[in-house]
Amino acid sequence: MRVVSLVPSLTEAVAATLPGLLVGATDYCTHPADLDVPRVGGSKYPDLDRIFALHPDVVLMNVEENQRSDAEAIEAAGVRVRLTYPRTVDQALDELADLLRDLGTGQEPEWLAQARAAWAAVTPAIPPRTVIVPVWRRPWIVAGGDTFTSDVLLRLGLRNLYADTSDRYPRPTLDDLRAAAPDLVVLPDEPYPFSPADGPEAFPDAPCALVSGRHLTWYGPSLAEAPRLLTAQLTRPARKAPH
Repeated sequence: MRVVSLVPSLTEAVAATLPGLLVGATDYCTHPADLDVPRVGGSKYPDLDRIFALHPDVVLMNVEENQRSDAEAIEAAGVRVRLTYPRTVDQALDELADLLRDLGTGQEPEWLAQARAAWAAVTPAIPPRTVIVPVWRRPWIVAGGDTFTSDVLLRLGLRNLYADTSDRYPRPTLDDLRAAAPDLVVLPDEPYPFSPADGPEAFPDAPCALVSGRHLTWYGPSLAEAPRLLTAQLTRPARKAPH
């Protein structure tokens, strides 16, 4: 089977389990670091001609990360599209198991078993701390409800103040974010590259935590170490850059 992945999480999952299947991936598929396959552009704007030139049997896509029009074009060309759309940790674990089974693995890989065990052992803090999770600025965009990111944080004892919004990715103003008065502002390093010098200064009255975007938003082998790593990062306040 020949597989092209347009989802960084799934690229890492397949590469760690059935590496011989991957024949193409996006420019943003950064893990594993030594992945050596042809690149087909970005997740939102892949080069379909490059994809077709690789003669894939299946293209891995995600409802949230990729565009419906690309999925339709790939299917119209006679190539099977395999979609994922996890909004919770449990859904991610199950969808990964189903995907890898469909691709030919005989049993769940060790990293997936470790991920299940790691998340089963998590005991969230009671009562949970409240958080906001910016994923972009200029304009500000935050993770809302019914998102994998929000569920990850809830499992770790953090309640997303935007979890009850109808929009999965609201666009509040900075004044709105500050007025929400969260116990903690969670700043991942992707998709927007928040850093000590870019992000914490916008929230002078709230503690901020800089976290790994891969462990907060990816669903793949990173799930095995995500509870431990995120817990450490979420309890380590970011240093605000001097004005």
